[in-house]
Amino acid sequence: MMKDKYILLSFDVEEFDMPLEYNQNIHLDEQMLVGLEGLQTLMPIIESYPVEATFFATANFANRFPTEIKNISKKHEVASHTFYHSSFKIEDLLSSKKSLEEITGKIVKGLRMPRMRPIEMEAILQAGYAYDSSVNPTWIPGKYNNLHLSRNPYQEEGMLRFPASVSPQLRIPLFWLSFKNFPYALYLHLVKHTLKKDGYVCLYFHPWEFVDLDKYAIPAFTKRRAGKKLQDLLHRLITDLRKEGNFMSMQNYIEEVLLKYQK
Repeated sequence: MMKDKYILLSFDVEEFDMPLEYNQNIHLDEQMLVGLEGLQTLMPIIESYPVEATFFATANFANRFPTEIKNISKKHEVASHTFYHSSFKIEDLLSSKKSLEEITGKIVKGLRMPRMRPIEMEAILQAGYAYDSSVNPTWIPGKYNNLHLSRNPYQEEGMLRFPASVSPQLRIPLFWLSFKNFPYALYLHLVKHTLKKDGYVCLYFHPWEFVDLDKYAIPAFTKRRAGKKLQDLLHRLITDLRKEGNFMSMQNYIEEVLLKYQK
């Protein structure tokens, strides 16, 4: 009954540089260690279930902690989050892909730009990616207005674009900020409604959310429930969604479900 619905769980594995956005200086070493602590906290949760997920990693983080990224790639998809989280140049598309492939021994097919930054499709194609998940098709004040874009996967200039999920009609984003700020019952309702409508949901979070962030001067809405509360909530989400569908990596969903359906 549930075999035709899919949960695409993804995590942006990166250096924790958010305090820099709010004029709080944080050394790169500390950014890396917070990201690592988050990953070390997250993975036992993920591995306690028979689920598959996608991890968009910066090459900067992966080069610092190659063993952790290699281990993730044994069961899950590792995709690119470019080279650095705080800066970007076009060459980073190819260099991050190559670095991740050297670490994992696998072909990297997916890209997600940090902070869903706009990117030229031609540059992604030239770097050899198969899909881009740098789209949040909603309106977030001060960030972006993508209400004109499709909620579902679409082709743009020869590139498959795979948006993060938003609810039908109102386009309420189902991303990390919703997960930690909405009442859980409301968030789960929106996810299940979208899953029923689209046949899949594409959700994304960050490992650093799952550790204590109280000492950082970032907005309360970005660190609400951080740590143990969010860990427990992720357990609850995975348990509830396993009743609704199958967890797949984005790459496998595209190759085994989406492309076959389109043929």
